Amino acid sequence: MSGSLEELILNSLSEGLELNTSDFANKEGVDHQLVVGTVKSLQSLGDIVKSEQINRRQWVVTGEGSDIITGGSHEFNIFNKVPETGGIPQKQLESLPNGKIGLSKALANKWLRVDKSSGDAVIHRKTGEVTDDVKVILEQLQSTSIDGVIDDKKLNDLKRRKLIKQIETKSYSVSKGSEFTLNPVRPETDLSPEMIASGAWKNLRFKPYNFDALGLPVSGGHLHPLLKVRTQFRQIFLEMGFSEMPTNAFVDSSFWNFDALFQPQLHPARDQHDTFFLADPATTPVDSLPPAYLARVASVHSEGGYGSLGYQSPWRLDEARKNILRTHTTGTSARMLYNLANQPGGFTPAKYFSIDRVFRNETLDATHLAEFHQIEGLVADYNLTLGDLMGLLQEFFKKLGIEQLRFKPAYNPYTEPSMEVFSYHNGLGKWVEVGNSGVFRPEMLLPMGLPEDVSVIAWGLSLERPTMIKYGINNIRDLVGHKVDLQMIYNNPICRLDC
Repeated sequence: MSGSLEELILNSLSEGLELNTSDFANKEGVDHQLVVGTVKSLQSLGDIVKSEQINRRQWVVTGEGSDIITGGSHEFNIFNKVPETGGIPQKQLESLPNGKIGLSKALANKWLRVDKSSGDAVIHRKTGEVTDDVKVILEQLQSTSIDGVIDDKKLNDLKRRKLIKQIETKSYSVSKGSEFTLNPVRPETDLSPEMIASGAWKNLRFKPYNFDALGLPVSGGHLHPLLKVRTQFRQIFLEMGFSEMPTNAFVDSSFWNFDALFQPQLHPARDQHDTFFLADPATTPVDSLPPAYLARVASVHSEGGYGSLGYQSPWRLDEARKNILRTHTTGTSARMLYNLANQPGGFTPAKYFSIDRVFRNETLDATHLAEFHQIEGLVADYNLTLGDLMGLLQEFFKKLGIEQLRFKPAYNPYTEPSMEVFSYHNGLGKWVEVGNSGVFRPEMLLPMGLPEDVSVIAWGLSLERPTMIKYGINNIRDLVGHKVDLQMIYNNPICRLDC
């Protein structure tokens, strides 16, 4: 590249009608942002050049897609592993790299068939020759990068498989302005003593001063919308006479998180698909768990008791000792109730609440994250009934500005009866779920040592959903995480729930 970038741009414009900044950068071998910066610098000198932004979306092949271009698609490779005559066990195919997804796609394409007549599943070819369409499409995209060549259905399928991704490029179309010249003169920004003494200032062009410009705004701290809504919920609980539970331990044992709540050890929620297990330390020391209470919990799970048959299945201590990232704050509620039952002087009625973070091994989408906040409230007292729970929920949600409630029977492992709470949403014109509730089971409470005539009613909801509704946020990743727009946090007003 000979000459300055500014000279090259002006010379190119003098020879033609207009230029594209992206094409120009590729031609001259310079960074596109340098070209854009030079164009904007010329525009600051007057109407020397004009520019118009051009936005273009295009598909590009990912790293996994590049591997397929080199070695073939998963389904094509699996097809080639199946002999032309005879078959191959399905388990053998699935044990190969990318075997499961390759087999699934090959079966969907009707390249292969499954024969279960002999007992074990055997895969046979259903056709003689196939074309690796996925590889062909990826090669086309990599060589042309032109949208519209391939239909949207195939593109969306490749996107779901994370073989391609869509990127947006921005460039500018630049043309001559009314004051175009090959020798632009930059205006002076400062009036020096030498200019005044020599009188040179009379023939110079100065950049206009902006006397209305404001100084730099003073930056300060701002509360996140979640914290604002949390403060309002906390104030409501305190006004209703509740005490806040200590929920600062994100790591908990499976015993307190699951077993103490009478949640069976074979429950799907305890799988790795739903729970984060710790690698180090992987287990909780046995002596940290109350021995007598531990024995009663094990007994009611495996053999039953307190009028219950239990789960009639072996209860394993090693399973209860596993450390996890807590899946709810109800494990803390169980600890508080145990302490309440075993405090000096015996049980006394209490009302507790908590608002804190919990963790689930969720698939991330617009409404789900791997971590979120749970709001939980409970009341422990003598002879509480489902009617007490419904009345308390009416009062609680009334303070949130929600007065139309419906209750629907539901199932929870540690509450019976259980209810889902629905509210009528005027904007959506339908009933939407706003929380879950129930009465803790005797199998959970009596092993703690609580009196038989003590009942505990509880309910919970998330903090993120009402925050998103309050601030008009549709995607939870715009509220929490690395994609949060800090300007959104600065601009959002204080939270006032419509009490």
